[in-house]
This record gives sequence, C-alpha cells and structure tokens, in this order.
Amino acid sequence: MLIVHTATELRRLLHPAREQKKTIGLVPTMGALHCGHLSLVRACREHCSITVVSIFVNPTQFNNPNDLRNYPRDLKHDCDMLLATGADIVFAPDEKEIYPKPDTRRFYFGQLETGMEGAHRPGHFNGVAQVVSRLFDIVQPAYACFGEKDFQQLAIIRALTEQTDRAPKIIACPIVREADGLAMSSRNTLLSTSQRAHAPLIAATLMQAQAKAKELTVNTLRQWVIDTINADRELEVEYAEIVHERTLQPIEQWREAARPRLCVAVYARPVRLIDNICLRVES
Repeated sequence: MLIVHTATELRRLLHPAREQKKTIGLVPTMGALHCGHLSLVRACREHCSITVVSIFVNPTQFNNPNDLRNYPRDLKHDCDMLLATGADIVFAPDEKEIYPKPDTRRFYFGQLETGMEGAHRPGHFNGVAQVVSRLFDIVQPAYACFGEKDFQQLAIIRALTEQTDRAPKIIACPIVREADGLAMSSRNTLLSTSQRAHAPLIAATLMQAQAKAKELTVNTLRQWVIDTINADRELEVEYAEIVHERTLQPIEQWREAARPRLCVAVYARPVRLIDNICLRVES
C-alpha cells in the first residue's frame, strides 16, 4: 500500500493503471476509520482493480468550528487499518493541496438540500460537493463508494454526479452497526462512557419504528420516535423526519413513498449522531 500527499504524485502513480485500462475506485473519508469505512473499501475492491482511499478532514463542510477542531485524527492508525483491508493507495493531502485557492463554487441541489442536515447545518452540503468534486477531478475514478448512514449526503453525491464531468458510478453501501446496534461513526469515540451506554437507544428506536410503521400514521410515528429518544436523559433529538426515498421531502401519508426513510439527528451533548432506516410499510 502506498501513501501519497499530493495530486501530482497520485496522478503519476495511477497513470500506468489507466494505460492498462484498469478500473480505479475511490473511497472518500475524513479518517478516524472504523469498520463501516472498511466495508466501503471492501465494496470498492469488489468492483475495481485499484482502490484509492482519501483521508482529508474537509473544513468547508463544517459549520461549527468546534466540531472541526475536535474531529478525531489518527493517520497512522487509519493506514494500519487500510493496509489490513487491502487498499492500494492512501491519498492524504493537506488543505492547500485540495484548495490551492479559496473554493468559491456554489452548488445547487434544490429540495434535496433544504431539509434535515441542510436545514441544521448551513453550507454543509456545498462543502461536501466542493471536496468530493475535487477528489473526483484528481482521482478520476470509475466508481466511488459512500455509506447509507449519511443518507442525505448520498442523495447529494448522486445529484453531484449529474453536474460533474467524468463522474463515477456511485456504489451505496449499507450501514454497519456495533453489536448493540449503534451506527458506526468516527464521532462515537467522542462519547463519554455514560453517553456510549445510552446511545444504542437511537438504533433501537428506529428498529421499533420499523415495526410500528404498519400500525401508526406518519406523523404519529414521527412524534413517537422523538418522544422515545428524548425520554433518555443523555439524548436530545435535533430532528426526526420521514421522507420520500428519492426526493427527501417529508411525507404525510404512507402511500406517498414506496420505501420511506426515517432519518434522525440526535445530540449526546456535545456529540451529534445521525442514523436512518428504511420503513417497509407495504402489506
């Protein structure tokens, strides 16, 4: 496995593979890797001859300076994990390499970006689009892998490919969970012992909501999710929305979506956790 820090060096390394018509795949990450990230690497390897994993904590997608400052970073540990998983190249640039000059581009994703994360994290998805489009340009992959845990981000990335030259095919990978159900996240390491003990209630509530979807109306189920999580002293719901799986717009009736998605953001102060589940309500 090779570790490179500049776009020039990465392009030089990938040139022989392109000449040999090998398929190049990309797994974009912000580091602090866990088994969820490694599942993306394995999925990429199934489709591609060369797997590039980028590690870059992108400042333009953080609207909270403290969140950026506290985001966990451990490049050596990340590289050890990637070596064991079979990644071919790690691209670990610094900020000036990704943004040699200020990135003033503005992307528009319409209704996909107006709710949920977009409503609570102004500018977040524009920052995501900036860095992902830069990585697409540098790596020029045939495939790129993203996790379903960031479900709204996945929809944004798919929309981005319609606005980007040489866009890769997007591979969506399922959420990977801890043994107690908590969705794997780099931010889980920031939880206190008490918070970590309480956090699995988020996933447990979503699983119960999946079963209750056939019994309750959309709005009743949504409120039940909020009340159930908020009843825990360590947790506070920022939002809970039941949305159309493609438009990401809130629904009022189950018949409005074949596979509605329940998405939540929950604070275990100051750590912010997100999760989602597909609600199957068909008989």
